[in-house]
Amino acid sequence: MALHVKHLPAEERRAITVETVVELAAEQNPNDITTAAIAKRMGLTQGALFRHFPSKNAIMSAVMEWVAERLLSRVDKAVQSIESPIAALEAMFMAHVAFVAEHPGVPRMLFGELQHAGETAPKRMVQTLISRYGERVRKLIDAGKAAGEMHPVLDTEAAVNLFVGTIQGLVMQSLLAGDVRQIGRNAPGVFAIYRRGIGSGM
Repeated sequence: MALHVKHLPAEERRAITVETVVELAAEQNPNDITTAAIAKRMGLTQGALFRHFPSKNAIMSAVMEWVAERLLSRVDKAVQSIESPIAALEAMFMAHVAFVAEHPGVPRMLFGELQHAGETAPKRMVQTLISRYGERVRKLIDAGKAAGEMHPVLDTEAAVNLFVGTIQGLVMQSLLAGDVRQIGRNAPGVFAIYRRGIGSGM
């Protein structure tokens, strides 16, 4: 690994650094991840790491950018070509759950960044991600109401919050259980209840 990483182009080394942080976050408290631990996992010196990132904060910003790009791309791809808004919501829900199952360190990092008292670049990026994600859910819910698939008087903002909060709840339960596979097992039944709650009843 060390020889391999040392001889990679700078951009590829940056990408591997981000992936290394995601892996480490699945194994330990993200707040405890040090640049020394990242460098050690990659087989590099801290000096070599800092040639690509000026600080740990810069590394975390790159990680949050990676998360945002991958997650939003995953859910956008999942809803492509699905005409039914409520079916698209389900596809988005399941795609998000699958993403978490593949990268269990991601929610731990997101929650960790949001717990910081002050404003940091990674925290702002998480907030932006949540906002962009919410916009996608909101668009589908409004489309569902217009198509008659959802209650016409459904509170859109409440439905958005419940959608996001339901996934967060599944994530927290899987983390507490120490079994990330649990989220995949529980997701279909949980979404079925959410679907009944927002459905038009037709």
